[in-house]
Amino acid sequence: MQLTNFTDYGLRALMRLASAPERLFTTAEIAREFRLSRAHLMKIVRCLSEAGIVETLRGQRGGFRLARPAASIRLGDVVRALGESFPMVECFRSDGGDCALWPGCMLKARLSRAAGAFIADLNRSTLADIAWPPRGRSAA
Repeated sequence: MQLTNFTDYGLRALMRLASAPERLFTTAEIAREFRLSRAHLMKIVRCLSEAGIVETLRGQRGGFRLARPAASIRLGDVVRALGESFPMVECFRSDGGDCALWPGCMLKARLSRAAGAFIADLNRSTLADIAWPPRGRSAA
């Protein structure tokens, strides 16, 4: 399985927030630190906010931070929240895609089970397990 850049960048941003949960980060700061597009990161933050994973504060002293403790945020839930709009294969799209094998395809159910197992395995870990930089080390 391959994560989209959207999900990868979202996980990176959350890893950074988890390392200093008491402070607000700006999208410009995180984008610069991880060499990401600020515009792309803003879309990710909006998605994470809608999922209740981060909270955002507007204004000159605004930014974003975790909405709840990192130890309560499961990685599989984050991947699911960030990847819902990016189906694994065409037939997973909400409109069913354009599959020439439907309705006799035997692959979709197997891929669905594999994706479920992937999320379940990720849910054995929390954001606290992967905070970056690890506590005791500062970001460069």
